[in-house]
Amino acid sequence: MRSPGAETISYQRRRLGVTLLGYAAMVCVLIIVGVPLFWILITSFKARPDIYVQPAVYWPHSFHPENYGDATTKLPFWTFFGNSLIVTAIVSAVKFVLGVFSAYGLVFLRFPGKSVVFLVIIAALMVPNQITVISNYALVSQLGWRNTLVGIIVPLCGVAFGTFLMRNHFLSLPSEVIEAARMDGANWWRLLTRVVLPMSGPTMVAFAVVTLVNEWNEYLWPFLMADGPEVATLPVGLTLLQNTENPSVTNWGPVMAGTLLTMLPILVVFLLLQRHMIKGLTSGAVKG
Repeated sequence: MRSPGAETISYQRRRLGVTLLGYAAMVCVLIIVGVPLFWILITSFKARPDIYVQPAVYWPHSFHPENYGDATTKLPFWTFFGNSLIVTAIVSAVKFVLGVFSAYGLVFLRFPGKSVVFLVIIAALMVPNQITVISNYALVSQLGWRNTLVGIIVPLCGVAFGTFLMRNHFLSLPSEVIEAARMDGANWWRLLTRVVLPMSGPTMVAFAVVTLVNEWNEYLWPFLMADGPEVATLPVGLTLLQNTENPSVTNWGPVMAGTLLTMLPILVVFLLLQRHMIKGLTSGAVKG
């Protein structure tokens, strides 16, 4: 029989091993994520000779901040920025409202076929967006919405993920509180706004942040819809910036500068709300 001292030593060794493994995993993730970001940042300050050189130069011989001026002047960068703001704000707002109301209906309202509706939403989550591109493209073209913000916005307003996330969270709310509100005579609107939503802050923040990030970075559909810079969003604008000169000899300095400028707004939002986002994603993820 092992002594308590030997068991304590064995436990401490296992705990140390798990801790070291965790730190090793974090270092690997930091390298995988950090090195590309560092390369983008350094390249955004490189002159063309420092970019096309072998072996690669990890620190520029001279900094070239003019790349940021080129990124914002060679093409209508601020038009792209405004288009991205409009598309992201409208799509995110529509998705948020639809996600909250549809989840509320699936949890707190009684109607026939509720389980079937939820299964359809789950099935929609399983279908990649790229599969519906052709049918959506044909429909938008027939409606005459190509090269318009409406044509970009409307097909992006599907909300399966938000409905799934908010439904799971609503199911985790204390049933005693919900029943007490109903016994006090709360109608559906009062129950939603005075009881359900005040208890759902972190999950709503998580839903909003995930939606904002996804819509800000949306590329394929705006690329198919935009014929020119008038309605192009920032991800599409970066592609146009890459092709302003000879496509086979792209000046990556301005492109990387534009990439950083594109990343910055949504990165600030994420950093400000990350705690609420993590808490919200984990609060309702267990109960399904």
